[in-house]
Amino acid sequence: MKIMLNGQWIETKARDMAELRCEVYAAESMEESQQQRCIWIVDGFQTEENLPLREEMTVNCIEKGCMPDRTAMESMLCARHTPHVYEKVKQAHVAIAGLGGLGSNIAVMLARTGVGHLHLIDFDIVEPSNLNRQQYLICHLGMYKTEAMKAMLAQMNPYVQVDIDTVRIDENNCAELLKDDDIICEAFDRADTKAMLTEQVLCHYPEKILICGSGMAGYGPSGTIITRKITDHFYLCGDGVSAAEPGNGLMAPRVTICAAHQANMALRSILGLEDT
Repeated sequence: MKIMLNGQWIETKARDMAELRCEVYAAESMEESQQQRCIWIVDGFQTEENLPLREEMTVNCIEKGCMPDRTAMESMLCARHTPHVYEKVKQAHVAIAGLGGLGSNIAVMLARTGVGHLHLIDFDIVEPSNLNRQQYLICHLGMYKTEAMKAMLAQMNPYVQVDIDTVRIDENNCAELLKDDDIICEAFDRADTKAMLTEQVLCHYPEKILICGSGMAGYGPSGTIITRKITDHFYLCGDGVSAAEPGNGLMAPRVTICAAHQANMALRSILGLEDT
C-alpha cells in the first residue's frame, strides 16, 4: 500500500495505524520515551485511534518539542488545513501596512496560516504602551516593529518569506511599495493615513484586494464587528463607529477580533471566495 508519510510517498505493509506506528518506530530506532512524545495526524485529524489504512492516505508523525524539517512541516500544515488550501496560501503575497494592534495580529494569523509571502511596512518602534494589544514582548522594546515582527514570525513559521520596509508610507511611496503585493491589509491608527492608503490603492491598483479596518475601540459587543464588502476588491472590517478617544481606548479583545476579520478576509480572497 502507498501512503504519504510526513510529505513523502512510501510503500508499507501495515494494515492499520498500530502496525504503521511499529514500522515507523523501528525504522527511526525510536526509544519508548520518544514514541510517547509522538503525535499522529491522519488526513488532517490528530488521533490515537487504530484507524485502518487506505491507499494514498496522508499521515504525519511529529515528535513533540522537535522542529520537523521543511517537507514534514509543510505536509503537516497542508494536512491540518482543508485539502488544497495550503497549496494556494503558500503562493500568496500579502502586504500589511501598519504593525500595531491590527497589523501585528494580522501578521501572526497569516503566518500561522502559511501565507507564503508577507510584506510588512511600518516606520515605528515598539514602546511600552503597545503591549496592551499588540503582539510584541518586553524584549522587543526599542526595536523597529518590522524587525521585531519578522523575528517573531520566524519563530512561528520559518518557511514564510517575510520582506520588510521600515519606512513611513505616504502618497509619494505608496504605489511603489505595494506594486508586488496581491492583497493589502490596511492597519493604521490614524484616519488620514487610512484614507491616503485607500485612495492610493483604489487609484493605482484597482485590481488588488484591499482590506481595511475601521471601528474596534473599547469593549462593546463582539458581534458588532463585521466584514463588509464595499466594492468587488475593497472590504471594510470593524463596527465603523467606535473610534479611540478619551474613555474609549483600544483594547486587546476587540482589536484582535477586527484583525481576525481582516486576516480571514485575506484568506478567503486567496481562496477565491467573495463576501457579499
